[in-house]
Amino acid sequence: MSDLPPETLTVLSALLAAGEEQQAQLLLNNALPAQYAEAAALALAAGRPRLAAHWAVGHVPLLHAAALLRLGASEQALALLESVPASARVQVLWARALATLTAAESARSLARREADGPAIIAAVTLMGERLLPTDPRAALLALAEGLKVAEQLNREADAHLLAVLAHVQARLGGAGKAHKTAQKALDRSLPRSPARIVALLALGRPEDAEAERLAGELSADWVRAFLLH
Repeated sequence: MSDLPPETLTVLSALLAAGEEQQAQLLLNNALPAQYAEAAALALAAGRPRLAAHWAVGHVPLLHAAALLRLGASEQALALLESVPASARVQVLWARALATLTAAESARSLARREADGPAIIAAVTLMGERLLPTDPRAALLALAEGLKVAEQLNREADAHLLAVLAHVQARLGGAGKAHKTAQKALDRSLPRSPARIVALLALGRPEDAEAERLAGELSADWVRAFLLH
């Protein structure tokens, strides 16, 4: 049995939420590789990407790359992804590292071919971010695909996608609709996550967004598009 015991998970979650990273590390002394992988996923979800990257090394390269991207270490993430077999989810992370519309479109195309719903949602969310400053209507169309995929998967719309959508709606003149969408994104987002930070910006709460960004060690590159539009 390689999973972390339920009691350990409970304590670890509390430590991560409180920012007690040293105590969290001590809790994992002598853990098995699969347990470090599980802990890394928990750390990233808790908005502790530096610790997530540390725990993911050698165990879960995609999660390791995702954590590096939150920290703004795009070149390190790209180097890591070069050694990972190609897939839609790898391409999505690659696109996030490159931060270009072309890369995001390529990720969406591959995700469509692989019928990978979550990867499609992640790719179109990135497309929405890239299109927002110059073509918000095209951004709206891209994000609409993500909403449709979520509906097909019988799951709630992704909080990050909704947060980006709120900015797009505001840009297109729908202030009331944008506020409702942003509030929904905020309600569904995790503390210190990109989704929460982008939602707070859409709600006109830049100070709260910056506090969350710093607490979650999130690179400023993630929010630059939402500050410029």
